[in-house]
Amino acid sequence: MTAAAPPDQLKFLGTAGARHVVATQLRHSGGLVYTLSGFRLWVDPGPGALVRALASRPKVDPARMDALLITHRHLDHAGDATAVVEAMTGGGFAPRATLFAPSDALEEDAVVFRYAQGFVRDVQRLREGGSYPLAPGVTLATPLAHDHGVETYGYRLHAPGCTIGHVVDTFWLDALPDAYAAVDVLLVNTTRLAGGDRRLLHLGADDAERLIAAVRPRLAVLTHFGMQLVRQGPERVALAIAERTGVPTLAARDGQALPLPPPAAVAASSTLACSTPGTRPPPSARCGCSFRPRRRAHTAPRGRW
Repeated sequence: MTAAAPPDQLKFLGTAGARHVVATQLRHSGGLVYTLSGFRLWVDPGPGALVRALASRPKVDPARMDALLITHRHLDHAGDATAVVEAMTGGGFAPRATLFAPSDALEEDAVVFRYAQGFVRDVQRLREGGSYPLAPGVTLATPLAHDHGVETYGYRLHAPGCTIGHVVDTFWLDALPDAYAAVDVLLVNTTRLAGGDRRLLHLGADDAERLIAAVRPRLAVLTHFGMQLVRQGPERVALAIAERTGVPTLAARDGQALPLPPPAAVAASSTLACSTPGTRPPPSARCGCSFRPRRRAHTAPRGRW
């Protein structure tokens, strides 16, 4: 009897972003695991990723991953990359799977140690405008090089019935809305309340709102939260964005599994941004979040991450 195919979904092994939340583990930093038409893709395994996978319920088995994607070579995105490659390949005794990464993540300060790069069957170097078949009907694309101080790529995943876009770490770029247009689910790394600081090269919640309003996906998901978002309450920020844009927006939670495509109940309502499972705020409940978008020019001098 043939085993049933696993359901298409996105599993959040962590929602931490940048140094301080990762260092304190107020949110975990295990990255994302997609299952699409039976193909399993792990994205950005930061510190503790292997522990989070094995502690997940149900457990995420590294040996069943088909590919690992590293969007850039910062610690919060690749701290456990070598450990994950080792676990995916039985310590190198069972070479398998594909590694996707920018060239500088494999060469300078290689985040997958060079000895372990030989454990996978294939290494694909990401590039702007790249397209990479993963499985029948499933394609990974990297439409745009992001502005983040090191070689960085967001991505689109095209699968039967659903297209996902993930805007990873970047300073605001006017090309972002076009690069991620026409996706069903839009993930946005939302590290700060306000962007526009070139010393940090991260999007703020104001940038996320601007992008969500332009792209208008069926569902927007905020993730990769820095300390400002954690203190403010990501759920409140997401609900405020949903109210102002009319686009259902939720804040990802550690351990959450999001079905793909998202059910109509999720795509039609922003109330899932609330953190208490099974609860729904009354119609009179309005977000008390103090976050308000502000217009600003992104013209400060270039800085460092």
